Amino acid sequence: MSEYKVKKTYEEINARIKAGEAVVVTAEEMVGIVREKGPVEAANTVDVVTTGTFSPMCSSGAFINFGHSQPAIRASKVWLNGIPAYAGLAAVDIYIGAAELAEDDPLNKVFPGEFRYGGGHVLEDLVAGRKVVLKATAYGTDCYPNKAIEKIVTLQDLPYALLVNPRNCYQNYNCAVNLSNKTIYTYMGTLLPNGKNANYSSAGELSPLFNDPYYKTIGIGTRIFLGGGIGYVGWHGTQHNPAAMRLENGTPSRPAGTLMVYGDMKTMNKRWLKGVSMQGYGATLAVGIGIPIPILNEEMASYTGVSDADLITQVVDYAFDYPNGVKRNYGEVTYAQLKSGRIEVNGKQVPTASLSSCNRAREIAVTLKEWIEKGDFFLGKPVQTLPDK
Repeated sequence: MSEYKVKKTYEEINARIKAGEAVVVTAEEMVGIVREKGPVEAANTVDVVTTGTFSPMCSSGAFINFGHSQPAIRASKVWLNGIPAYAGLAAVDIYIGAAELAEDDPLNKVFPGEFRYGGGHVLEDLVAGRKVVLKATAYGTDCYPNKAIEKIVTLQDLPYALLVNPRNCYQNYNCAVNLSNKTIYTYMGTLLPNGKNANYSSAGELSPLFNDPYYKTIGIGTRIFLGGGIGYVGWHGTQHNPAAMRLENGTPSRPAGTLMVYGDMKTMNKRWLKGVSMQGYGATLAVGIGIPIPILNEEMASYTGVSDADLITQVVDYAFDYPNGVKRNYGEVTYAQLKSGRIEVNGKQVPTASLSSCNRAREIAVTLKEWIEKGDFFLGKPVQTLPDK
């Protein structure tokens, strides 16, 4: 590889942040800067590019310690507001998943108009400071004789609450359509029959992993905006697929990389952790994530200069192909086309809608930019970057 014309280190950029001299722009702003100045001059000018995404992320949840009772209990089953939490950890340690539903939820029936309260709503309630009913049962032992407790708790009552999300921040995702003759209800939203609508879920040029396609600055210990507080990247997420087909600019044209992230729930904000009820499907959690991309060289400047017109995804049928694992698509579309509100599928104009909020993603990128400019947020150099193949 040829030598870079611009070379910066994390330490140098953090020193500039501490001195109030760092130049920080959002990923949207960087598009114009790279287009006008080119990647070398952009790298000389800009120190950090901030990104953001806010969308449903089902593979989310929290490890919680709810404190010892008197007499002590070794919980074997636990419910928070009627939502089961996994208790096979230790005496009063549990994990609650965002997609968990009440045990009496009619999982095998579809009620399209019904609101479903689930684990994601419990997490929002806790972060919002609302009271939550905790119930636990146990078989009883000599050291943990208590067999049942029930109490009202708030987030501040809990000794420990760590948001740990095994798969967030997907690097690209499908555009979903329904080519059957009946309406279907999916995690990509309600899809009308005969391809009458198209749903997608990405912030496009603002999305974190689109701006570092080969994970050159993201890995274990990367400091991030998570749920309104400061969190960290733990490792690559489940279903991480860096070998997905890529364009010349390095970005994948199909679902690719993912992140495992974590952070202290007591630092978070209900605006950025929202329980979601998906019509006819179930419950999930919308998560706000923002990642700062250090501009170490002109290569990173080039990566962060991608626009919605440079980013491509696949149109996939969710009535037959997706559930049956059929690997075909019905065309490729750019995020500029998706955000325009209409795309062409099978020769027809189809309205589009996003499950990911671009306005909230922009707000996250701007907020992270402000934190860095004020010296309240420094870059975390990863101990090890994510697998890229």
